[in-house]
Amino acid sequence: MLSQPIQSSFTLPDGSEVIIETGKLARQADGSVTVRQGNNILLATVVANKEPREGQDFFPLSVDYQEKFASAGRIPGSFFKREGRLSDYEVLISRLVDRALRPLFPEDYYCDVQVLITLISSDAEILPDALACLAASAALSVSDIPIKEIISEVRIARINGEMIVNPTRSQLAKADMDFIIAATEKNLMMVEGESSECSEEDLVKALEVAHDAIRVQIKAQQELRNKVGVTTKRDYTKPEQNEELRAKVNAFCTEKINQISRGGTSKHERSDAFSVLKDELIASLGEEADDKTKKLAKKYYEDLQWELVRDMILNDRTRLDGRKLDQVRPLAMEVDVLPSPHGAALFTRGETQSLTTVTLGTPLDELLIESAAVSNYTKFILHYNFPPFSTGEVKPVRAPGRREVGHGNLAMRSLKKMMPGNEYPYTVRVVSDVLESNGSSSMATVCAGSLALMDAGVPVPKHVSGVAMGLITRNSDNKYAILTDILGDEDHLGDMDFKVTGTRDGICGVQMDIKVDGLSMDVMREALEQARKGRLHILESMYEAIPAARDEVKAHAPRMEKLIIDKEFIGAVIGPGGKVIQEIQKETGTTINIEEVGNFGEVSIFSTNKESVEKALKWVKGIVAVPQVGEVYEAKVKSIQPYGAFVEFLPKKEGLLHISEVSWKRLESMEGVLSEGDMVKVKLIGLDPKTGKFKLSRKVLMPKPEAKPREESNN
Repeated sequence: MLSQPIQSSFTLPDGSEVIIETGKLARQADGSVTVRQGNNILLATVVANKEPREGQDFFPLSVDYQEKFASAGRIPGSFFKREGRLSDYEVLISRLVDRALRPLFPEDYYCDVQVLITLISSDAEILPDALACLAASAALSVSDIPIKEIISEVRIARINGEMIVNPTRSQLAKADMDFIIAATEKNLMMVEGESSECSEEDLVKALEVAHDAIRVQIKAQQELRNKVGVTTKRDYTKPEQNEELRAKVNAFCTEKINQISRGGTSKHERSDAFSVLKDELIASLGEEADDKTKKLAKKYYEDLQWELVRDMILNDRTRLDGRKLDQVRPLAMEVDVLPSPHGAALFTRGETQSLTTVTLGTPLDELLIESAAVSNYTKFILHYNFPPFSTGEVKPVRAPGRREVGHGNLAMRSLKKMMPGNEYPYTVRVVSDVLESNGSSSMATVCAGSLALMDAGVPVPKHVSGVAMGLITRNSDNKYAILTDILGDEDHLGDMDFKVTGTRDGICGVQMDIKVDGLSMDVMREALEQARKGRLHILESMYEAIPAARDEVKAHAPRMEKLIIDKEFIGAVIGPGGKVIQEIQKETGTTINIEEVGNFGEVSIFSTNKESVEKALKWVKGIVAVPQVGEVYEAKVKSIQPYGAFVEFLPKKEGLLHISEVSWKRLESMEGVLSEGDMVKVKLIGLDPKTGKFKLSRKVLMPKPEAKPREESNN
């Protein structure tokens, strides 16, 4: 018999109740809960190994979020009709939860931990991603896995000037700010989202509203934990320590690490120097040192390096490459760097470089983004690639990983804010290939993407740039340093990775991960202001490279003409089984897309050849045209008869050009006058009331001969 489930609940500001329950499902997991709001139910489980794997020297946390299609009463559309690898959408939610949970575990905890979050019941209006981290944290809170704090996560959206906590799907469609924020009771942990050029103060306000809502959710989790009776945390094997060895490492390396750190050298030069020092350290231990001792010495070396570099930045206000705290690395940028892509830009900032291309496609190239609840098409796609040579490494080339998906999504959301609306006919694909990387390649992607879009003639009104900020803090004296445009090493040793994108007028995207306790809103405001100045500095150079979008697409890019037709003609253009539209595309070499919009049909014709577009446009116009008496048409002779010629003056519309209407001169026969295939200009002069056939004239378009004088004719 199932035991009685244990519940706690809380109410969202809009009055919706969220219920957290444990004890009924997945009871063999270390922690298991369901989180329910409306018909939306998430099942979250967590399992941790009791002991770390032998030789383990890092924390192996895996977080997977998956939506079961059955949760929305749907069958997957794949060949196998089952859920497969995680979609990009699911990967992004998994990353949001992972980034929030990871700092909760002790630094010396190396046991494998697996968190699985599954959408088992879907609600069309409730967004599950805003509840995923709450479910994961609740599962941890009812287990004995050693976490330092309980957290939660909410979505904040600004709708009609009001900050809304966990808006519905319909509400979110009207929002001009959309952020997901995770926090403990005291501290922010993670921020991700986008906005339509919001101010820095607007973002701070959203963070404050979110934190208040998160505290309510943490209290509900604590109540559930108390009801379950979890009072102790499991013991775990801590890594072996050797203080004598640590002292030796510190004595051997301190001065040399300080010397290398203050050299202001390039990434590889500095990295090589640190590697040589590490080798010298291991050699100094002597031949009697075993592998275990050498491995521990390397860890102590890395700990010392982390501490000394941080102290250098805090005490000397200088950085590894010699820059000031608020200084952006040297910038170089070009557009139109590749001849064949429809748009291209090369953006270099210090030792980080992105080559980004833009491809313009038709509506047939739209991307289907499918989740359990909804399936939507998008006309703006951004892909981010991070090959191993960008960091001078040799690694297998695999499919894009979670990092590539996450970085690409941040850049996509930022640039999307400047993209034209649905009336823009093209599908736009941006691809960023990172050629060099030493910190913040995602922000280089934003900058290169903005330049490439303008180079392609996409009518974006403003440039978007991005800058990655860092933070170094020291609790002993409350010192801190905010770093602009961080290096890869500074990202590793810092307490915050804060990426901000935007235009001259406001913020478009944010991604922030905080690893330190007690980040005040005053420090947050200072970081945002420093980020704004860095962003504006980069924007100035971008506007110098290309000040505005090109007036038109490049010559080799697809040309587009759009025609609005009456709804009743859509079938005629498509033809039975698509026969007509296929014939037009084949004969003209164009791509044609027809979309029903209200009482009209929207016909979009694409081709890289202008003449092909014009030919197809004329063809479609002919199909939908209603013959007008008095109009002049270019007609093709289809057949010759003794009494005249039948000509096609509009597609599939023929009329008789009577022999008497061919010329002002009286013709005895049609022989030698016209031939099949000839093109002639004709005028529609009427409709035969008996037969309903069109009556055409050629002679009325010719000059009428003057009548001969009477006396001359008498002679």
